[in-house]
Amino acid sequence: MVLSRHSRMRRGEEFEAAVKRGKRAGRPTLVVHLGISGDSTPLVGFVVSRAVGGAAVRNKVKRRLRHLMRDRLDRLPRGSLLVVRANPPAASARYEHLAAELDLALDRLLRRRESAMDGHR
Repeated sequence: MVLSRHSRMRRGEEFEAAVKRGKRAGRPTLVVHLGISGDSTPLVGFVVSRAVGGAAVRNKVKRRLRHLMRDRLDRLPRGSLLVVRANPPAASARYEHLAAELDLALDRLLRRRESAMDGHR
């Protein structure tokens, strides 16, 4: 089972909103951008450039990231626009390592967001 179609980011404006106006957390294998827009179902997009590798490698990295995000979607607040950008080391990273890096980046962003929300109450 993969990340559902309804949870996938498809429009350029959504990617742009998350990357330009959202918060970011970087790890050696990936960078995660989190923006909040409205109150809809969280959307997740993936950016895997040619720097990561050839088409087969990029598709493998994308499949792994989609699979990892499916289990983490419920952690995202409503209206989330999340972009996961793979760095070149993601091509050779083991699945468990990719999962750990994704968790660290997500935890950092969600903690940062919670502490910002506490200040606005």
